Amino acid sequence: MDAELDALSVAVGNALAARGWMLATAESCTGGWIAQLVTATSGSSAWFDRGFVTYSNAAKTDMLGVSPQTLARHGAVSEATVVEMAEGALTRSRADLAVAVSGVAGPTGGTPQKPVGMVCVAWAQREAPTLVRTLQLAGDRTTVRRQTVIHALGEVIALAR
Repeated sequence: MDAELDALSVAVGNALAARGWMLATAESCTGGWIAQLVTATSGSSAWFDRGFVTYSNAAKTDMLGVSPQTLARHGAVSEATVVEMAEGALTRSRADLAVAVSGVAGPTGGTPQKPVGMVCVAWAQREAPTLVRTLQLAGDRTTVRRQTVIHALGEVIALAR
């Protein structure tokens, strides 16, 4: 792991531990990178509950309870879908905060409506409104995925403070 990501993981752990919170992840385009990053930090079992890698639509429905109607109407890469992913991860875990990501990392798969680099991220907390953002990131597949991880965890730190 590089120094920037290592420092980010430690900061996430410190922020969550200070609140006594647990984190859950629901990942599509990042393929478990967020969970891998935070669990690379020693002691993360004190603040990381579980991760869901739900790359297919069926997995999003089966594991997180994302509505098939939401997927049919809005697609996997949409704010509506990541909100349901984050809320589903929260419901299906012991976490206090869940982050969900779905996007078009490229280099293929983009459309005019959902271009390569479009990523939707949602953060769900117990007894708080779910936050959601759509990002337009630049770069190759690895760069888009890495930027997604950094953005998702940066907001986790902000919410835990």
